[in-house]
Amino acid sequence: MAWKGEVARGREGYNLRIGEPEGEMSSVETKDASGAIAALRDREAGEVVDRAAGGYEEARRVWNGMIDRRPLAVVRCATAAQVAATIGVAGEQGLELAVRGGGHSLPGFGSCDGGIVLDLSRMRDVQVDVAGRRAVAGGGCTWADYDRATQAHGLASTGGLVSTTGVGGLTLGGGIGWLTRAHGLACDNLLSAEIVTASGEVARAAGDENEELFWALRGGGGNFGVVTRFEFALHPVTGVTAALILWPQEAAPEVGAAYRRWAEGLRDELTTMLVFLTGPQMDGVPPHLQGEPCVAVIGCHIGSGADAARELEPMSALAGAVDLSARVGYGELQQMFDADFPAGRRYHFTDAFFDELSDGLVEVLASAAAERPSAGCEIDLHHMGGAAGRVGAEETAFANRQARFTMNAYACWEDPRDDAAHREWARGVRAACAPFAAGRGYVNFASEAGSADDVRDTYGAARYDRLRAIKRAWDPDNLFRLNQNVRP
Repeated sequence: MAWKGEVARGREGYNLRIGEPEGEMSSVETKDASGAIAALRDREAGEVVDRAAGGYEEARRVWNGMIDRRPLAVVRCATAAQVAATIGVAGEQGLELAVRGGGHSLPGFGSCDGGIVLDLSRMRDVQVDVAGRRAVAGGGCTWADYDRATQAHGLASTGGLVSTTGVGGLTLGGGIGWLTRAHGLACDNLLSAEIVTASGEVARAAGDENEELFWALRGGGGNFGVVTRFEFALHPVTGVTAALILWPQEAAPEVGAAYRRWAEGLRDELTTMLVFLTGPQMDGVPPHLQGEPCVAVIGCHIGSGADAARELEPMSALAGAVDLSARVGYGELQQMFDADFPAGRRYHFTDAFFDELSDGLVEVLASAAAERPSAGCEIDLHHMGGAAGRVGAEETAFANRQARFTMNAYACWEDPRDDAAHREWARGVRAACAPFAAGRGYVNFASEAGSADDVRDTYGAARYDRLRAIKRAWDPDNLFRLNQNVRP
């Protein structure tokens, strides 16, 4: 079973000035370029790919096709020492520093004009401690790398919804995925981190060491340094039920009301989304739904097939339902939507949290979905709670933990001439939902860089002030500012 075609699935990331024209050089490039390149090479910072090098055009590209920036150099680091050397040169030369892990940053935080891109793609090793149920992943790993190693032993940690997503960016921002209700957010599974700081120090952050920094890394984004190693807890996960139940969009009021009642009593084993999408062109989907506006329940049940069928039955029995749920391997589910999110496509996401799924909110979402400019636009409403909801609200930097639903409204398209229509649609969904929202939203679904006030609103005043204090301790000069920035 492969859910391909015109469906697009939510991804996590950040955003910065998407769609603005980019010049060949920027005001950041005030230092002598040759001196910076020479310093990088002299200090053996890693493989330095500058504008004169072969492969520069490929090296500078990022996943979101909206981003077209020209760094002074891309430095591919393979060790923490090389990361420290690159950080040192950027700081000394006064150059902007972008950190790239998996490369999926929506806002393009993994690139910059005229500065240095610290590329972690050579740090993709994964070691699995089967007996201890732990795994250590390099800072450049994608979830495909991680799942390949852990699924060989029937184990997994919560990782996003698409396997090409970077482990680092998703985890540092929080990490919603197919296992959220069963095993918490990605950051809830983080046991320790090796981080290279602005001073070049290689530090360890965990529950028993640099505890405040560890708190900040679980939801505070890339504000505090470059994480070169992540240690995660693992859980037994093998075969799962990939849930996909479809209705025509005109059934949205009934489906939304039924989903609200049903979600109240769900067991942790089932993580779901209420989705407004274009009917996929795939076997089993009736012709009258293919390519047409639909509403769906999509999810992952980690228990037995029989248990999954019983739990899904109240929704699959609803009038007009087309149930395409199937048993798959967890790794297969992780990759099921990869083809819908290729590198180079143009993306814009918006976000919000909600305490309840009211009839009014369903009406607004259905109306917005009916106005989407192309089939690549979708609205996902993630059902939260379960294991993620049992983590204390102040135990990590992740904000709005107690919200019951998280929205990701996103647009995916190909033609630059369609930029404005798609970007404004996604922004419009968020604006229309504002009266129902509880908190600004989730940093990994934000496609635009927030102002200081925006970021403060995202985290809330008390959490933001705590993050600022940690920022001042570890990055007082704000070298790591290409993110949803917490200013020192």
